[in-house]
Amino acid sequence: MKAAVLLLLLVMSFGQSRATGQDQAPSYPWKAGAASVKITPEKPMFMAGYASRTKPSEGVELDLYAKALALEDADGKRLTFVTMDLIGIPQRLRKVVEDGCAQKYKLAPESLVLNASHTHSGPQFSVEQSVYLEVMDSGSSEGAAYGAKLAQQLVSLVGEALQKLAPSRVSYTHARCGFAMNRRLPTRLGFNNSPFPDGPVDHEVPVLEVSSPDGKELRAVMFGYACHNTTLALQTFNGDYAGYAQQNLEKAHPGAVALFMNGCSGDQNPYPRGTVALAQTHGKTLATAVDAALSVVQKRAVQGPIKAAFERIDLAFGKPPTKEELETQMNSKNKWEAAHAKRQLDILTKEGHLEQSYPYPVQVIHLGSDIAMVTLGGEVVIDYALRIKRELGRPVVWMAGYSNDVMGYIPSLRVLKEGGYEGGGAMLYTAHPGPWSEKVEDAIVDAVMKLDKSL
Repeated sequence: MKAAVLLLLLVMSFGQSRATGQDQAPSYPWKAGAASVKITPEKPMFMAGYASRTKPSEGVELDLYAKALALEDADGKRLTFVTMDLIGIPQRLRKVVEDGCAQKYKLAPESLVLNASHTHSGPQFSVEQSVYLEVMDSGSSEGAAYGAKLAQQLVSLVGEALQKLAPSRVSYTHARCGFAMNRRLPTRLGFNNSPFPDGPVDHEVPVLEVSSPDGKELRAVMFGYACHNTTLALQTFNGDYAGYAQQNLEKAHPGAVALFMNGCSGDQNPYPRGTVALAQTHGKTLATAVDAALSVVQKRAVQGPIKAAFERIDLAFGKPPTKEELETQMNSKNKWEAAHAKRQLDILTKEGHLEQSYPYPVQVIHLGSDIAMVTLGGEVVIDYALRIKRELGRPVVWMAGYSNDVMGYIPSLRVLKEGGYEGGGAMLYTAHPGPWSEKVEDAIVDAVMKLDKSL
């Protein structure tokens, strides 16, 4: 009888320890704060993401938001993430926000992360890094005004998150989600932008949970996924699947701020796609994966301290086009090719040479000894996530593209050699002279490894 009672007590004790799995590891003394602001344009604007659009937006289907999550470790070191329902982050925007946060809050550049969801249903506001508004011959003034206001909003948003810093519990967990698929379908004539189920993918959904010190109140959840936000191609503003995922999570957890970090999704699309209903379905699917991760009993308690490093490397372009080639392209019936050639000729006339390299942003963050976060600029293809996760070899490696500057596609060496849209064709829509050099992948990975070792 006594043996049976003892066994029952042991079972009950084990059940309690499982139910409070977070309490098994000592809780690091974090402070955290989160904030949100609506950034939907107040009037019609040309929309980003698709060259086929020829007129401004026609309303709002789902509001766009910027979110901020601030962390402070036991030594007072701070780190702030800013996520946005936007196509990208112009270099100038990063600089203005970085300077504003340094002046107002003494936040170091390496302690600031800006990440864009890359929704193709947001405003086109980048004037300097795209030929889109030049081709449309309209929208430049509206884009510049929106960008200036956005910068002010983001600096204030960071300040609000920092002001809300309060004792918190921070945990890491992850799940999986399956609607992303590689979109580089090999054919006899090259690579088509079509579903390619045999192509590389990364279905991991990393999740950072911020709760009250007792773990009972969810205050913020930051999650990632490697997939283009291209379910929709309508004329209405919409955060696409990432916007719906955040909306679902905030409805399910009143008072919490949900933040989406896009991964290395340059060659990944959501499938199927094309309707608002599908965007809502994908959003619900991703939110369900996040909730599954939140339901894990024994999460990884995030430890400190915060360590961060940020560097802009000179990422080289390949052989530039000649003046004669550009003059020929100027007469192209393809309006994008003609506009791109004109911009490059203007640069060549003014500077005497074309752009040889780009100041590419690489950022590495350590949360204790277990978690490494790597943020890379541009539309990074999935090969980078798979390689860097493997080579860093840490218990947790969180990869994010579309961070701190989105200047164009960033192919791996494999994709660069294969060619196609992500391999170099998409450079036609940017301000750059042409594809990257064959050193692109090793240059970026080497920079990540160097920064990681420096921390």
